[in-house]
Amino acid sequence: MKLNFRTLGEGEPLIIMHGVFGSSDNWQTLGKVFAENFKVYLVDLRNHGNSPHSDEFDYDVMVKDVVELMDDEGLPKALILGHSMGGKVAMHLATEHSEKVDKLIVVDIAPKYYPPHHQQIFDGFHSVDLDNLENRKDADEQMSKVIANMGVRQFILKNLDRKKDGSFAWKLNVDAIQKAIEKVGEGIEGSVSFEGVTLFIAGGKSDYITESDHDLIREHFPKAVIATVKDAGHWVHAEKPKELGEMVMEFLT
Repeated sequence: MKLNFRTLGEGEPLIIMHGVFGSSDNWQTLGKVFAENFKVYLVDLRNHGNSPHSDEFDYDVMVKDVVELMDDEGLPKALILGHSMGGKVAMHLATEHSEKVDKLIVVDIAPKYYPPHHQQIFDGFHSVDLDNLENRKDADEQMSKVIANMGVRQFILKNLDRKKDGSFAWKLNVDAIQKAIEKVGEGIEGSVSFEGVTLFIAGGKSDYITESDHDLIREHFPKAVIATVKDAGHWVHAEKPKELGEMVMEFLT
């Protein structure tokens, strides 16, 4: 699949992959920071952002999509950064195609299985009456009945797209993602490993990476450095962009 992406800056390629329900837009601010030293590829994974939709949705096909992008762009190797689901894609890419990964950065996700925990977000998507929607404010009001947290609603509503005829639609493929959400939680199976330089970054207030995960991380990524951004939840890049940016730049340079 030909993924939608944009590039910023010049230099060694750095491919950035977002989490589930996200898009390349989520990383635009930090992408500009990294673009001062690297050629940054901000990627929309399949079924997200402006990339094509497909009923196929698992890590096998998502990795193939990224390999295809790298081949199309003539990139034999790149720096790889992924957050959450994008971090899982990055881990699979590194363990299956180590020759394509220079350095690996994984943000707030471990190589373990996570049970589905997104039902409220799916309820938020389904609470919006797209056919009779007049504006984004109406969408927010409808969604507020099932999701009280304004920050979560704003994150979801970034996926709301207004078409040329004035009607609304979701950019992402909600149905395909919901059907495959169990696969999104899958971990790295077997004895595969990536021997390259790796940085895992945890959010200090997030429970996605805990101390009990460190042994598993080093089992698959023996050279992993594990760092924490204090006072950050799961969306580290949105909550603490300066701190995360400095940590990534120090690691890469």
